[in-house]
Amino acid sequence: MQFGENTVIDGLSFDVARGETFGFLGSNGSGKTTTIRALLGIYRPTSGTLEINGRVFSDDYGARLGYLPEERGLYKKESVLDVMTYFGRLKGLSRADSQRFSRDYLDRVDLADKADVRVDKLSGGQQQKIQLGVTIMNNPELLILDEPTKGFDPVNRRLLMDIIEDRKKAGATVVMVTHQMEEVERLCDRIILLKDGRSEAYGTIDEVQNQFGGRTVRLKFSGTLPPSPNFRVVLADTNYAELALDDSADEAQVLRELVHSGMLVRSFVAAKRSLDDIFIQVYGENSTAEAAAI
Repeated sequence: MQFGENTVIDGLSFDVARGETFGFLGSNGSGKTTTIRALLGIYRPTSGTLEINGRVFSDDYGARLGYLPEERGLYKKESVLDVMTYFGRLKGLSRADSQRFSRDYLDRVDLADKADVRVDKLSGGQQQKIQLGVTIMNNPELLILDEPTKGFDPVNRRLLMDIIEDRKKAGATVVMVTHQMEEVERLCDRIILLKDGRSEAYGTIDEVQNQFGGRTVRLKFSGTLPPSPNFRVVLADTNYAELALDDSADEAQVLRELVHSGMLVRSFVAAKRSLDDIFIQVYGENSTAEAAAI
């Protein structure tokens, strides 16, 4: 895929199985959104083929597809219920069915009292909830979600993850573009990591973790983490940390070291290398900060 002399996607090949949730991962500028837009015919690929159910996307497939773009596309001067009803009619639902779905959905996402409020009076996170509702209201068999929980706090992120998981249980195939590794680990069957338009890793989460190797300890504690040559701190939060162990370090040795430092260790779980750590290795420290700022 080229724009002038600039090659954005190069030699990329992957497949998504029916009924799975597929994580499409990468730092800013890695080619994720370009690939999705080429898949949906918004961009014309300069070479290669992108197919849904064995054929190039065409408008007649639109009724079975739900696409949540990164940019919101709501009519902001209209009321929430009118906007959702309008999109429901475009997707082939009757007016009554569109309104029934919309009211049920608004109740589920704690926006029942906003049905008659203009869209531009909502917060960014509330508008994102409306956008997701519009995306799933025709019960699509394929969902393509570009940063579906962008701008959400942890409570609303969990709510939206539950909704996406419900769609998967109903048989939908889900493609998720996201920077949130928690979402990936909870929802995705397989993943691909894009860098500079090429695949850096592709497979199940276990397969990707095995590809990069390494060991991680997930730790709950009170006190202060000591510096050590035996581990590197990958993720640190209040009373929680993920430690990437040195190749020569032993888990029992690290546990003794932490206890002897005066920390109170509440939980110590050895695991494969975390996706957060792999993401940092592939894209660099700056990519994590960029993702957090989105």
